[in-house]
Amino acid sequence: MIIQRVVLNSRPGKNGVPVAENFRLEQSTIADTVQEGQVRVKTLYLSVDPYMRCRMNEDTGSDYLQPWQLSEVADGGGIGVVEESKHHNLAKGDFVTSFTWPWQTAAILEGDLLQKLAPQLVNGRLSYFLGAAGITGLTALLGVREKGHVAAGANQTMVVSGAAGACGSLAGQIGRLEGCSRVVGIAGTDEKCSILVQEMGFDAAINYKKGDVAKQLRELCPGGVDVYFDNVGGDISDTVISQMNQNSHIILCGQISQYNKDVPYPPPLPPDTEKIQKERNITRERFLVLNYMDKQEASVLQLCQWIQEGKLKVRETVVEGLANIGAAFQSMMNGGNIGKQIVSVSK
Repeated sequence: MIIQRVVLNSRPGKNGVPVAENFRLEQSTIADTVQEGQVRVKTLYLSVDPYMRCRMNEDTGSDYLQPWQLSEVADGGGIGVVEESKHHNLAKGDFVTSFTWPWQTAAILEGDLLQKLAPQLVNGRLSYFLGAAGITGLTALLGVREKGHVAAGANQTMVVSGAAGACGSLAGQIGRLEGCSRVVGIAGTDEKCSILVQEMGFDAAINYKKGDVAKQLRELCPGGVDVYFDNVGGDISDTVISQMNQNSHIILCGQISQYNKDVPYPPPLPPDTEKIQKERNITRERFLVLNYMDKQEASVLQLCQWIQEGKLKVRETVVEGLANIGAAFQSMMNGGNIGKQIVSVSK
């Protein structure tokens, strides 16, 4: 069977900025027959995520991420529909997902490695299982619950960097749902800031490309910062940390400003910022959602309930066509999208 697939065409280099040309669309084939325990699937949606930048290097810098190999098919979160099955628990027409879905139009996969999806849980919006009701939503929810130490009635202020991104836009809303009394986002355009406040219920948002971020933070968080959901690292994070309270908490989710630099993860803080962290007893621990998979089922159900009730607003940037996945990746790394970046492969 003839298919199309996307392979890693070249590496941007440890300190390089990824471009669409780092990926290549090519024609390939898969077997015409399915073996026992396998299914043939048609790909519907693929997820494009910041962590994938690390997989473009020969060494990902992480013990849980494997690098993509040159001229080999890339992979990540994906959703598809079963077209043929020889697996006891999967039938033709079932919708399934995997964290290691190959970037190709169709594939033969081991059924045991797939999770069956129930579209009614997300009002039929299957792509949400890659975002708000998937690993992104889990990261936001479990990050807040496991590392944020949010307590209802404690009058806590949360700041979220990368707040218009896939995880940040959910984390701020979840912080509010879990009990934060004030939520402030940091994003890169006036449009993103407006969406955060008007659509997603943030109290305020700062365009870090305009004005004095430290001054705006002081004005918008007069009682200091109790919880910081950190998606970006770098100068923005140093500014937020300087205004954090005693015994406050950093949820170390991502460091996208550092992903094109050859530094360890998590990147070390500058000496002045590290001094503040230690003096104020601010927690800053590496957070990996895969360490909390025992809480996955209950957490996904909670996310789906909030979506159905309209309490969790979801934004997606959807790019049509497998051929455009490289451009989608480049746009995401440049901060060009709002919410989750999804590639729609076939309908």
